Amino acid sequence: MREEVRNRIEEPGTSDDETVVVIQDGVALNAAGHRDQLSRQYGLLGLASMALTVDNAWVALGSSISVSILNGGPPGIIYGLLVAVFYYSLIGLSLSELASSVPTAGGVYHWATIAGGPRWGRILGFFTGWINFYGWIFALASLMQISSNVAVSMYAVYHLDTYVSQPYHVFIGYLLILWGSAFFIVFANKYAPHTQHVGTFFVIVGGIVTIIILATMPKRHATNHFVWSSFNENNATGWSGGVAFLLGVLNGAFTIGTPDSVTHMAEEMGHPRKDLPKAIMLQITLGFVYAFCFAVALSYAITDITALQGGFNTFPLTNIYVQATAGDNGVRNPGAAFGLLFIMLICTLTCCVGLTLTVSRTYWALARDNAVPLSALFGRVNERLSCPVWSTLFVCVLATGIGAIPLGSSTAFLAIAGSFVVLTTISYAIPFAANMLSGRKYFPKGPFHLGRAGYAVNGLAVLFIVLFDVLFCFLKRL
Repeated sequence: MREEVRNRIEEPGTSDDETVVVIQDGVALNAAGHRDQLSRQYGLLGLASMALTVDNAWVALGSSISVSILNGGPPGIIYGLLVAVFYYSLIGLSLSELASSVPTAGGVYHWATIAGGPRWGRILGFFTGWINFYGWIFALASLMQISSNVAVSMYAVYHLDTYVSQPYHVFIGYLLILWGSAFFIVFANKYAPHTQHVGTFFVIVGGIVTIIILATMPKRHATNHFVWSSFNENNATGWSGGVAFLLGVLNGAFTIGTPDSVTHMAEEMGHPRKDLPKAIMLQITLGFVYAFCFAVALSYAITDITALQGGFNTFPLTNIYVQATAGDNGVRNPGAAFGLLFIMLICTLTCCVGLTLTVSRTYWALARDNAVPLSALFGRVNERLSCPVWSTLFVCVLATGIGAIPLGSSTAFLAIAGSFVVLTTISYAIPFAANMLSGRKYFPKGPFHLGRAGYAVNGLAVLFIVLFDVLFCFLKRL
């Protein structure tokens, strides 16, 4: 019976030895100790595609610059990104090691359970799981808000003198995109990997096109001083220069801060131990390259920074696109700005599908381990659709409620984005710290292992997480 089960699971394109931990009563169990219920339809290409589209680094940077545009202007954006990439690389290395050892859809909360040992594991795992889940819910809400803002801006660029965007306009778009993503995942889940391939194409090719246009189309560019050295003149936060700069790192953290997204797809992969570390670090590396080039090109395209402060719908990127594509004597070129926004819209829509998948799988993994109310319902998988339908719908209902918050607050996006970064990084720090305190003895070595450098990498990751999470809580005073 054991050989029959193993042969069935190891059909080409489905699995291999690394996904099967033990055979119990004739049933093959995965690394989480559960029977496989989801199709293992993701290879390295599909996983890397999802990582890049969920991260959407250059899009995330451009659409969230309202966080840092007053924290030193372009220098704050560029140098803040460099700092964020440095400490997220430490996080990525630490996550890669754990994912290579125990690849499960639960991700950090399973790892916290293991690292905490018999005494503290269940408690740490419970809180880590919920913290991580709510972090990703805020990420989903941020993304839907960005996507809707882009769609509204595509209309606004043709009516800048007459159209006044209202919060409910964005909320309507938010609902359409959110529930459209949900129904696609429920009824067309087998096509989800293809959407990520499309998203990867637009993230990579669309990013190159956007960077080239921003670099070449403006009739005049900002000065080198403005882009690289104008931090103090553009610090409008009221904080001293050093503190303002560190607060502005939130923009970079939001840009690159999705390293654990693909870990929640571990049970839908054929070779998770080998492919997860590659996808995590590929996302951080390529995300940084694109985000940095985009940030530099975008900064040189700014000709009037005062127009970005409180622009229509507090979405300053649209104003930058309008400035960059303007013709001689400042004559607007709405068609060009519309085209740049259209590229961004496609990138965000494919990202919406990938991120909804990530969050729904996170909640499903919690329910499967009886960590949520009505676990029997939310832990159920429709094997015909290969989708945890009830978990997907619940996630979207919760995201709908969060999406309504900006209807009553113009600064809600800042709070939502900050909550995503703070909560997800806390959920990373818990298993990292527990792993160090337990002597790093509970995790078997996987294909990717940090070896003697593990303590240093894990320790620095936790140190930076604590430092920046405390600082980001002060953003409400901006």
